[in-house]
Amino acid sequence: MWLGIGLLVGVFSGANAQQTLTIAAYPAVDEIAKAAIPLWKKKYPLVDIRVVSRPYADHHTAMATALSSSTGLPDVMAVEFGHLGRFAEGGGLENLGDEPYSIRSRQLRFVPFAFRQAVNSSGVIVAVPSDIGPGTLLYRADILKKAGVTEAELTESWDSFIAAGVKIKALTGAYLMANARDIKDIVIRTDTRSPGAVAYWKPGEGLYISKSGKIQVDSPRFVRAFELAKKVRELKLDGQINTWSPEWVEGFKKGTVATQMSGAWLAGHLSNWMAPETRGLWRAAQLPEKAWGSWGGSFYAIPQGAKNKAMAWEFIQMMSLTPEVQLGAFKSHDAFPALVAVHDDAFFNQPIAFLGGQPARLLWREAASKVSPINVHKLDTVAEEIVNAEMDAVLNNGKSVAAALANAKELLTQRVGR
Repeated sequence: MWLGIGLLVGVFSGANAQQTLTIAAYPAVDEIAKAAIPLWKKKYPLVDIRVVSRPYADHHTAMATALSSSTGLPDVMAVEFGHLGRFAEGGGLENLGDEPYSIRSRQLRFVPFAFRQAVNSSGVIVAVPSDIGPGTLLYRADILKKAGVTEAELTESWDSFIAAGVKIKALTGAYLMANARDIKDIVIRTDTRSPGAVAYWKPGEGLYISKSGKIQVDSPRFVRAFELAKKVRELKLDGQINTWSPEWVEGFKKGTVATQMSGAWLAGHLSNWMAPETRGLWRAAQLPEKAWGSWGGSFYAIPQGAKNKAMAWEFIQMMSLTPEVQLGAFKSHDAFPALVAVHDDAFFNQPIAFLGGQPARLLWREAASKVSPINVHKLDTVAEEIVNAEMDAVLNNGKSVAAALANAKELLTQRVGR
């Protein structure tokens, strides 16, 4: 049973009318919420759950509109990490660190980096983490074997990763990765602490903009990320395939792409619907150069204009602080739990058939414990668009890395100054 906070004393006692709590979510958070309804109804039989589901992009657009207009607000809204910055700084969400919520007192129950990501620049806790995406390198063991490449060669450093890709392409014809942009995405987000590695990211630093407002897109980590991506493209090691496109899925099915860096959840997608016929051919490893990073993660927040805040908080506690719910979501939807207590469950030790019997959850648990938090900023999504446009200019049009990053900094500086 999740922890109550005394908000409900007298609110629902003796009520005869059926109540409805509205949850706005995106796949597969919507399915996870629906699966928890039976447990919810055991405690609150007179409170129904209505899950409003929209596609990922549509959901976040709808929530931004609802918050800005204070109309059509749900009681609980799910937020993916990539959109957390603009919502966290927008001022439309409840402060869950203060009374009557006081989630700060239970901070140690969550994976540290995930909890920290829900704190805005003013120190306000605007959301509670539900699941996380510890970074992993998924690779085709059969392709590596054919190329005579070992996992150690693939992961020792980013340079060895690219060198391994040259061998893979020459001996198998498979691309090292789907898109060179992928290596940029992970290098700017990871904390490398291995001896001799380039320290291109400081724990707690903002991704694109620091807490003090300093633009960071021309920092050494961005320079290195762009240079590595450029090298991958120059060596023709990527298929120039966009993520989530039909070609991306086909590359995994047909074995024309040898590796993919992503959150641990991708292994579940590959197994369940993307490429189930490749069962047993994939393996998981830590990211190259002992880098620790994460992809995505889901959070729950309460809009300030929500009508049923007391019930909304009870629902959020159930979803984020109940081991039964957290473990169930992990087993059914590969939603890696943000609740630390679940990480000791025997389920982590079980072999994963899709990964050739590898107990890969142990790798992902280690990664989750070492990821450093990235401070969010309201312009993160804008900064990402600007940086990606400049990355494409480097990869596709031959623009120099220095010119691209200088332009990205200029454009972002203009936005920050507005």
